[in-house]
Amino acid sequence: MIEQETTVQTADGQMDMFVCHPEEGGPFPAVVMYMDAPGIREELRDMARRIGTAGYVAVLPNLYYRTGTEGKYGYDLNNVRDSEAELQKMFDVMNTLSNAGVVADTGPLLDYLKAHDQVADGPVGCVGYCMSGQFVMAVGAAHPQFGAVASFYGVGIITDQDDSPHLNAKDIKGEVYLAFASHDPWVSDDVLKALPGVMADANVNHRIEMYPNSEHGFAFPKRDAYDKPSAERHWERLFALYGRCLGG
Repeated sequence: MIEQETTVQTADGQMDMFVCHPEEGGPFPAVVMYMDAPGIREELRDMARRIGTAGYVAVLPNLYYRTGTEGKYGYDLNNVRDSEAELQKMFDVMNTLSNAGVVADTGPLLDYLKAHDQVADGPVGCVGYCMSGQFVMAVGAAHPQFGAVASFYGVGIITDQDDSPHLNAKDIKGEVYLAFASHDPWVSDDVLKALPGVMADANVNHRIEMYPNSEHGFAFPKRDAYDKPSAERHWERLFALYGRCLGG
Protein backbone atom coordinates (compact mmCIF):
# COMPACT_ATOMS: atom_id res chain seq x y z
CA MET A 1 0.00 0.00 0.00
CA ILE A 2 1.27 3.44 -0.96
CA GLU A 3 0.22 6.11 1.53
CA GLN A 4 0.61 9.87 1.51
CA GLU A 5 -0.43 12.86 3.60
CA THR A 6 -0.87 15.81 1.26
CA THR A 7 -2.83 19.02 0.78
CA VAL A 8 -4.93 20.67 -1.90
CA GLN A 9 -5.51 24.40 -2.29
CA THR A 10 -9.11 25.51 -1.86
CA ALA A 11 -10.67 28.97 -1.86
CA ASP A 12 -10.27 29.02 1.94
CA GLY A 13 -6.80 27.56 2.41
CA GLN A 14 -4.95 24.25 2.38
CA MET A 15 -7.14 21.20 2.88
CA ASP A 16 -5.08 18.31 4.23
CA MET A 17 -5.96 14.76 3.21
CA PHE A 18 -4.85 11.16 3.44
CA VAL A 19 -4.36 9.30 0.15
CA CYS A 20 -3.64 5.61 -0.37
CA HIS A 21 -3.64 3.07 -3.20
CA PRO A 22 -2.19 -0.36 -4.03
CA GLU A 23 1.50 -0.62 -4.87
CA GLU A 24 0.91 -2.45 -8.15
CA GLY A 25 -1.62 -2.71 -10.93
CA GLY A 26 -2.57 0.93 -11.41
CA PRO A 27 -3.98 3.23 -12.48
CA PHE A 28 -7.08 2.80 -10.33
CA PRO A 29 -10.53 4.38 -10.03
CA ALA A 30 -10.72 7.00 -7.29
CA VAL A 31 -12.98 7.07 -4.22
CA VAL A 32 -13.45 10.03 -1.89
CA MET A 33 -14.28 9.10 1.69
CA TYR A 34 -16.07 11.89 3.55
CA MET A 35 -15.55 11.78 7.31
CA ASP A 36 -18.07 11.67 10.14
CA ALA A 37 -18.47 14.32 12.85
CA PRO A 38 -15.60 13.25 15.16
CA GLY A 39 -13.11 14.09 12.40
CA ILE A 40 -9.93 12.58 11.02
CA ARG A 41 -8.43 9.73 13.04
CA GLU A 42 -6.65 6.43 12.47
CA GLU A 43 -9.94 4.53 12.48
CA LEU A 44 -10.95 6.38 9.30
CA ARG A 45 -7.53 5.90 7.71
CA ASP A 46 -7.89 2.16 8.26
CA MET A 47 -11.24 2.25 6.48
CA ALA A 48 -9.69 4.22 3.62
CA ARG A 49 -6.94 1.60 3.45
CA ARG A 50 -9.53 -1.14 3.06
CA ILE A 51 -10.98 0.76 0.10
CA GLY A 52 -7.47 1.14 -1.29
CA THR A 53 -6.62 -2.55 -0.99
CA ALA A 54 -9.70 -3.36 -3.08
CA GLY A 55 -8.12 -1.56 -6.04
CA TYR A 56 -8.88 2.14 -5.63
CA VAL A 57 -7.14 5.42 -4.94
CA ALA A 58 -8.82 6.33 -1.65
CA VAL A 59 -8.82 9.96 -0.53
CA LEU A 60 -9.84 11.04 2.97
CA PRO A 61 -10.05 14.86 3.16
CA ASN A 62 -10.07 16.79 6.42
CA LEU A 63 -13.32 18.70 6.08
CA TYR A 64 -12.49 20.63 9.27
CA TYR A 65 -9.32 22.14 7.78
CA ARG A 66 -10.67 25.65 8.34
CA THR A 67 -10.81 24.87 12.08
CA GLY A 68 -7.66 22.81 12.53
CA THR A 69 -5.81 19.60 11.91
CA GLU A 70 -6.33 16.13 13.36
CA GLY A 71 -6.64 16.23 17.13
CA LYS A 72 -6.64 20.04 17.15
CA TYR A 73 -10.26 20.84 16.38
CA GLY A 74 -10.96 22.36 19.79
CA TYR A 75 -12.61 19.36 21.47
CA ASP A 76 -11.36 16.23 23.19
CA LEU A 77 -12.41 13.34 20.98
CA ASN A 78 -11.72 10.84 23.76
CA ASN A 79 -14.34 12.48 25.96
CA VAL A 80 -17.14 13.47 23.59
CA ARG A 81 -19.24 10.47 24.65
CA ASP A 82 -18.80 11.19 28.34
CA SER A 83 -18.83 14.98 28.45
CA GLU A 84 -21.77 17.11 27.30
CA ALA A 85 -19.40 20.08 27.06
CA GLU A 86 -16.98 18.29 24.74
CA LEU A 87 -19.84 16.89 22.67
CA GLN A 88 -21.23 20.39 22.20
CA LYS A 89 -17.79 21.65 21.14
CA MET A 90 -17.72 18.90 18.50
CA PHE A 91 -21.18 19.87 17.28
CA ASP A 92 -20.08 23.52 17.10
CA VAL A 93 -17.23 22.52 14.79
CA MET A 94 -19.51 20.26 12.76
CA ASN A 95 -21.92 23.16 12.28
CA THR A 96 -19.21 25.24 10.63
CA LEU A 97 -19.62 23.01 7.58
CA SER A 98 -22.21 23.49 4.87
CA ASN A 99 -23.28 21.63 1.78
CA ALA A 100 -22.08 24.53 -0.37
CA GLY A 101 -18.72 24.59 1.38
CA VAL A 102 -18.10 20.87 0.92
CA VAL A 103 -19.21 21.09 -2.73
CA ALA A 104 -16.72 23.94 -3.24
CA ASP A 105 -13.89 22.03 -1.52
CA THR A 106 -14.59 18.99 -3.67
CA GLY A 107 -13.83 20.86 -6.90
CA PRO A 108 -10.08 21.23 -6.24
CA LEU A 109 -10.00 17.71 -4.84
CA LEU A 110 -11.37 16.35 -8.12
CA ASP A 111 -8.78 18.40 -10.01
CA TYR A 112 -6.11 16.78 -7.84
CA LEU A 113 -7.42 13.33 -8.70
CA LYS A 114 -7.58 14.12 -12.41
CA ALA A 115 -3.87 15.00 -12.37
CA HIS A 116 -2.83 12.03 -10.20
CA ASP A 117 -0.78 9.51 -12.17
CA GLN A 118 -2.36 6.56 -10.35
CA VAL A 119 -5.97 7.63 -10.94
CA ALA A 120 -7.67 6.07 -13.95
CA ASP A 121 -9.84 8.06 -16.30
CA GLY A 122 -13.53 7.62 -15.68
CA PRO A 123 -16.09 8.18 -12.94
CA VAL A 124 -15.21 8.76 -9.29
CA GLY A 125 -16.89 7.20 -6.27
CA CYS A 126 -17.68 8.65 -2.88
CA VAL A 127 -18.89 7.47 0.49
CA GLY A 128 -20.11 9.42 3.50
CA TYR A 129 -20.89 8.45 7.06
CA CYS A 130 -23.19 10.18 9.54
CA MET A 131 -22.91 13.96 8.95
CA SER A 132 -21.48 13.37 5.47
CA GLY A 133 -24.59 11.65 4.15
CA GLN A 134 -25.84 15.09 3.19
CA PHE A 135 -22.47 16.01 1.71
CA VAL A 136 -22.16 13.04 -0.64
CA MET A 137 -25.65 13.73 -1.94
CA ALA A 138 -24.74 17.38 -2.46
CA VAL A 139 -21.44 16.68 -4.25
CA GLY A 140 -23.06 13.93 -6.29
CA ALA A 141 -25.56 16.46 -7.63
CA ALA A 142 -23.00 19.24 -8.16
CA HIS A 143 -20.16 17.24 -9.72
CA PRO A 144 -21.13 14.88 -12.55
CA GLN A 145 -17.80 13.04 -12.18
CA PHE A 146 -19.33 11.04 -9.33
CA GLY A 147 -20.57 7.79 -10.79
CA ALA A 148 -21.23 6.09 -7.45
CA VAL A 149 -22.56 7.76 -4.28
CA ALA A 150 -22.90 5.86 -1.00
CA SER A 151 -24.15 7.01 2.39
CA PHE A 152 -24.28 5.05 5.63
CA TYR A 153 -26.59 6.28 8.40
CA GLY A 154 -26.40 9.68 6.74
CA VAL A 155 -28.07 12.69 8.34
CA GLY A 156 -29.37 15.87 6.75
CA ILE A 157 -30.36 14.33 3.43
CA ILE A 158 -33.87 15.77 3.77
CA THR A 159 -34.30 18.97 5.76
CA ASP A 160 -36.56 22.01 5.67
CA GLN A 161 -33.66 24.26 4.63
CA ASP A 162 -33.16 25.80 1.20
CA ASP A 163 -29.95 23.84 0.71
CA SER A 164 -31.44 20.43 1.53
CA PRO A 165 -29.63 17.88 -0.67
CA HIS A 166 -32.83 16.11 -1.67
CA LEU A 167 -33.89 19.19 -3.64
CA ASN A 168 -31.08 18.62 -6.14
CA ALA A 169 -31.19 14.83 -6.21
CA LYS A 170 -32.48 15.01 -9.80
CA ASP A 171 -29.01 16.23 -10.84
CA ILE A 172 -27.18 13.12 -9.62
CA LYS A 173 -25.86 11.20 -12.62
CA GLY A 174 -24.41 8.23 -10.78
CA GLU A 175 -25.91 5.34 -8.84
CA VAL A 176 -26.87 6.02 -5.22
CA TYR A 177 -26.84 3.63 -2.28
CA LEU A 178 -28.37 4.77 1.02
CA ALA A 179 -28.09 2.53 4.08
CA PHE A 180 -29.60 3.17 7.49
CA ALA A 181 -29.55 1.59 10.92
CA SER A 182 -32.73 0.05 12.25
CA HIS A 183 -32.30 2.07 15.46
CA ASP A 184 -31.07 5.59 14.85
CA PRO A 185 -32.13 8.67 16.85
CA TRP A 186 -30.37 10.94 14.35
CA VAL A 187 -32.51 9.95 11.35
CA SER A 188 -36.25 10.43 11.79
CA ASP A 189 -38.92 8.02 10.65
CA ASP A 190 -40.40 10.83 8.55
CA VAL A 191 -37.17 11.07 6.56
CA LEU A 192 -36.99 7.32 6.09
CA LYS A 193 -40.58 7.24 4.87
CA ALA A 194 -40.06 10.14 2.48
CA LEU A 195 -36.78 9.05 0.90
CA PRO A 196 -38.10 6.34 -1.46
CA GLY A 197 -40.57 8.76 -3.02
CA VAL A 198 -38.00 11.56 -3.21
CA MET A 199 -35.47 9.36 -5.00
CA ALA A 200 -38.08 7.90 -7.33
CA ASP A 201 -39.42 11.34 -8.23
CA ALA A 202 -35.86 12.48 -8.93
CA ASN A 203 -35.44 9.53 -11.30
CA VAL A 204 -32.18 8.51 -9.64
CA ASN A 205 -30.79 5.00 -9.98
CA HIS A 206 -30.79 4.09 -6.31
CA ARG A 207 -31.18 1.54 -3.56
CA ILE A 208 -32.26 2.24 0.02
CA GLU A 209 -31.61 -0.43 2.61
CA MET A 210 -32.24 -0.82 6.33
CA TYR A 211 -29.74 -2.89 8.30
CA PRO A 212 -31.58 -4.99 10.91
CA ASN A 213 -30.51 -5.04 14.55
CA SER A 214 -28.11 -2.14 14.03
CA GLU A 215 -27.47 1.28 15.50
CA HIS A 216 -26.02 4.55 14.24
CA GLY A 217 -22.29 4.03 13.75
CA PHE A 218 -22.42 0.30 13.06
CA ALA A 219 -19.57 0.39 10.51
CA PHE A 220 -16.95 1.96 12.81
CA PRO A 221 -14.83 -0.70 14.53
CA LYS A 222 -14.07 1.44 17.58
CA ARG A 223 -17.64 2.51 18.29
CA ASP A 224 -19.81 0.87 20.90
CA ALA A 225 -22.41 0.57 18.12
CA TYR A 226 -20.07 -1.50 15.93
CA ASP A 227 -21.83 -4.56 14.57
CA LYS A 228 -19.62 -6.89 12.57
CA PRO A 229 -22.33 -8.47 10.38
CA SER A 230 -23.66 -5.02 9.48
CA ALA A 231 -20.17 -3.64 8.96
CA GLU A 232 -19.24 -6.47 6.60
CA ARG A 233 -22.51 -6.07 4.69
CA HIS A 234 -21.61 -2.39 4.35
CA TRP A 235 -18.29 -3.33 2.72
CA GLU A 236 -19.98 -5.89 0.49
CA ARG A 237 -22.54 -3.37 -0.73
CA LEU A 238 -19.94 -0.63 -1.15
CA PHE A 239 -17.57 -2.71 -3.25
CA ALA A 240 -20.41 -4.11 -5.33
CA LEU A 241 -21.51 -0.54 -6.08
CA TYR A 242 -18.01 0.52 -7.05
CA GLY A 243 -17.50 -2.60 -9.11
CA ARG A 244 -20.63 -1.86 -11.13
CA CYS A 245 -20.02 1.85 -11.55
CA LEU A 246 -16.26 2.36 -11.41
CA GLY A 247 -14.62 -0.92 -12.24
CA GLY A 248 -11.49 -1.81 -10.29
